[in-house]
Amino acid sequence: MLSGGGARGAYEAGVLRFLFEALPARLGHQPRIDLVSGTSVGAIHACFVAASAHQGIERGKQLGEVWESLALSELVGSALGELLRLPRRLISMVRTRNALRGGAPPDRLYGLLNSEHLERVVRDSIPWSRIRRNLAEDRIEAACVAATEIATGRSTVFLDAQRGPDAAWDHDPSMIAVPAKLGPAHALASAAIPMLFPAVRIGATYYADGGLRVNTPLAPVLRLGADRVLVIALRRGPTSGAEGDVAARRVGNHGNPLFLFGKMLNALLLDHIDNDLAHMRMLNDVVRRVRDAGGESVLGRVNDAVLAERGHAMRVIDDHVVRPSQDLGVIAGEALRGVGGPRPSAALRLLRSAFDLGDTPFESDLLSYVLFDQSFTRRLVALGYEDAKRQEDELAEFFSD
Repeated sequence: MLSGGGARGAYEAGVLRFLFEALPARLGHQPRIDLVSGTSVGAIHACFVAASAHQGIERGKQLGEVWESLALSELVGSALGELLRLPRRLISMVRTRNALRGGAPPDRLYGLLNSEHLERVVRDSIPWSRIRRNLAEDRIEAACVAATEIATGRSTVFLDAQRGPDAAWDHDPSMIAVPAKLGPAHALASAAIPMLFPAVRIGATYYADGGLRVNTPLAPVLRLGADRVLVIALRRGPTSGAEGDVAARRVGNHGNPLFLFGKMLNALLLDHIDNDLAHMRMLNDVVRRVRDAGGESVLGRVNDAVLAERGHAMRVIDDHVVRPSQDLGVIAGEALRGVGGPRPSAALRLLRSAFDLGDTPFESDLLSYVLFDQSFTRRLVALGYEDAKRQEDELAEFFSD
């Protein structure tokens, strides 16, 4: 399960790099992944996992190097140039609205940031034609990409699989499965953070970031039969104690629009994961209690009713979560100031000055979504790799059957 968060995805790439590059030495083979599900930047990674399933340890290095080579100046041009173009982009949004009233709809709805180079990276870094071939060769069973349909707000799961969606998908009107041959448009639609990156047209409608509704895409793979899930999160766990006090001071000291926008994105894109996991674990506890109290026969009768009502039986789902050991927003602020790394590029220095971000590392959650620059992404790739390495025993057990 690959969650989303813009440039924070570099952490996800670091974890995947460990799984593909280092863990095989412990396992004696590449870790087998039957089902992969992603949203937002996790959707891009999900497509990479499916498209590279035929490869060996080189796939981890390839993914890491893509993130480690990013330069903000190449992706969006000069910071000053982008600032000067913001009014034109806002006007373009109005023109797009007028174009939709008559004439052919565009392939993109404008966002505030220019994503053309990022789109080229996505198109060129993934061997898209290999997804279907790997499915046919049973190297993977299904790849799922979640996006949000703008017109209805409904979650859409584009499903590229050996078999189509079954009855398990028919009982939740808020989420539909659409069989698809996954391509760049599906991944880019899922990763289109509203207002920042342009929404993408697929067929007759537009889609934006899947994380608005399904940032931890557990439901798709559970409906496909998974009984063991590995979740890569892009945010530390809930804060408490001293960390909670620091978080409270951050709100008090930095109550400006950029800070608040960053917190809004956290709430929209990152805060679902713990709720989803808590719900899944609660259902696990219910299944265990029913089974322990009445035996398999009672659980079977309960599941007969659940199967008829919901389209799939209840079962215990084992999970393992890899999440950042450090605050990725703080790392973004440090990267912008050049703390613990190279001096910021001219584009980053101008960006800091233009938005009056100051010297504090805390005003940085928003930047952690858009700082597609190696000064930030290299640190996240390394952090993801090291966090996964510290959990090598647990990960080896997870992939050991």
